[in-house]
Amino acid sequence: MSRPVAIVTGAGRGIGQAVAVALGAGGWRVVVNYRSSAAGAAETRGRIEAAGGEALELAADVSVEVDRHRLVDGAVEGFGRIDLLVNNAGITSPDRHLDLLETTEAGFDQLMGINLKGPFFLTQAAARWMVAHPDPQMFRAVINISSLSAYAVSTNRADYCMAKSALGMMTRVWAARLAEHGIAVYEILPGIIESDMTAGVHEQYDRRIREEDLLPIARWGQPEDVAGAVVMLGEGKLAYSTGESINVDGGFHIRRL
Repeated sequence: MSRPVAIVTGAGRGIGQAVAVALGAGGWRVVVNYRSSAAGAAETRGRIEAAGGEALELAADVSVEVDRHRLVDGAVEGFGRIDLLVNNAGITSPDRHLDLLETTEAGFDQLMGINLKGPFFLTQAAARWMVAHPDPQMFRAVINISSLSAYAVSTNRADYCMAKSALGMMTRVWAARLAEHGIAVYEILPGIIESDMTAGVHEQYDRRIREEDLLPIARWGQPEDVAGAVVMLGEGKLAYSTGESINVDGGFHIRRL
C-alpha cells in the first residue's frame, strides 16, 4: 500500500500510454484510463506489467460527471489511494476542416467538455480525496498535459487552442488552492510529438522541421520525451515549485531573430 498510485487519463495511446508505461516501470501503480480505446488500454497495461509494474484499466469519459467519480472511486477501490493525477485525455478540434467563420457550437462544446471541463472537475474530485486523506510521507501532484497550441494560433482549431491556453490558468489556480495541502500542480506543454494524433500532418511537419529551421532541436518529439518530464515532476524533483509550466517542445517556444 505504500507504493504511489497514479491516474493517467487517455492512457490507451500516444502520450498517455508512454506516461503510464514510464510511471509503471518506475514503481508506480497506474490506473490506465481510456474512453473508447479498450485494446490500447490493454496494451498499456501489458507493457506496464512486462516492466514489472502493476496496472488497472478503467473506462471513463472525463467529460461526464458520473464517469469522473467512477474513475476516482475505482482507483481508490483498486489501489487504496491516489497520489498523482495526469490530465492527458484530449481530442483535436472536431471542426478543424472548417473555416473559423463556420465552426459549430456542437464541436466547440464537445472539445471543451473533454479538454477543459473534464480536467478541471477531475482535478477537483481527485484533490478532494487527497485533501481528505493526507499523507505527509508521500509527494502528491496534478500534472496537466497542455500543448504549444496554448500560445501558437491555429485558426482552424480555435477551440483547441483556447482550451489549452485555459489549462495554464487552471494549473495556477489549482496550484494556489492546493499548496497548503502539499499538492503541487504543473503544466507540461508538448510540442510537435510523433503520435497517431499527428499522423495526418506527418509529411508536412517532416518538411518544416527539415527545411524551415522550425525547431532548435531539429527532430520530432516522442511521447517518451513527455513521459520523462511527467516522471520527474511526479517524483517530486521540483518539490519547491508549483504552478510551473514546462515546455517539452524542442525549443519551439524560443523567439529567434
